[in-house]
Amino acid sequence: MRPLGAGARPGDGLEVIAHLARSNVLDVYDAWCARRGCRVALKTLRPDRRRDAAARRALLREGRLLTRLGHPHLVRAYEVRDGERPLIVLETLRGATLGALVDRRRLTAAEAAHLGLQVGSALRHLHAEGLVHLDVKPSNVIAHAGVAKLIDLSLARRPGRVPAGLGTWSNLAPEQARGEHAGPAADVWGLATLLHEALTGCPVHGADEAAEFPCLERRADPIRAHRPRLPRPLAAVLDGALEPDPAARPSLTALLQVLDAAAGRPAGPGRYAN
Repeated sequence: MRPLGAGARPGDGLEVIAHLARSNVLDVYDAWCARRGCRVALKTLRPDRRRDAAARRALLREGRLLTRLGHPHLVRAYEVRDGERPLIVLETLRGATLGALVDRRRLTAAEAAHLGLQVGSALRHLHAEGLVHLDVKPSNVIAHAGVAKLIDLSLARRPGRVPAGLGTWSNLAPEQARGEHAGPAADVWGLATLLHEALTGCPVHGADEAAEFPCLERRADPIRAHRPRLPRPLAAVLDGALEPDPAARPSLTALLQVLDAAAGRPAGPGRYAN
């Protein structure tokens, strides 16, 4: 079924301006919210998935998480509506995905470090709330005017055993691919893949989709093989964050400390989230 067209009213006081994106389950719209007198983004089930009870529960759960987890580097949800057409009313984000930005050019070490600090700050907040994101990737980060926001908490959950293959093939950690316990170390891996792509212009295991889970078949190349002049401490922590064994990866705090220095800021207790 086609997405809603301009002028459609998916809920009281909401009017579609344009369809923005479609996944296997969801549609995202640019819309006008009469109650707030501003444009918003709407995330809702596709018309052909409205009877999917599991998809409904997942959408409502994500919306409730986003309304609770207020953070400057997480997309903000204004409200969640559970009716005939369940939906999340979200802030409209300006800018482009990191994936689109990287298609234009590779980031400098300082730019990537600044980006990583912000995304890492959002992850640290999630971890403090007892959650892991499990889908950190370039298309889930929106950047504008030096500010990055992490979006899409559809896979977020408490640390624990996960279904095999949960996540995105090019960014998921080996423990996600195998269906093992996934905790904060899986998000450290995800953040490292994000920064690797920002710095090199290509996914950490290349763009070949022939392998179902390339992270299980080979180790990532040292990042200095692609960026020889990258500062050694930054390269070392990113390489370490891509260790197949989650216990061998640096903690998120240790990664943020190195990013702080690479961004040209003096490190100090508690600074890493700024």
